[in-house]
Amino acid sequence: MDLKLIGKGIRACRKQRKLTLEVTSGLAGIDTSHLSRIENGEYIPQIDTFIRIALALGMSPSALLKSIEEMEHQQIETERKVDTHKD
Repeated sequence: MDLKLIGKGIRACRKQRKLTLEVTSGLAGIDTSHLSRIENGEYIPQIDTFIRIALALGMSPSALLKSIEEMEHQQIETERKVDTHKD
């Protein structure tokens, strides 16, 4: 798994739920700047932080991870299509 996709997946789920960084970080009990860095791929969250973020988003950790995995799969498929059209 591309670890930077963890942050992108968290951001996508947060935006889908129309939550701000401030609200989500408050619900998760972490600093807004820390959540921002996670979403930007600067930090990979520890498992306890990942769990708290998932719960703050109203998701189980496994549902959030599945969403991130689906995002990764879509990215891989898009890259394959681009590579196929280059030839």
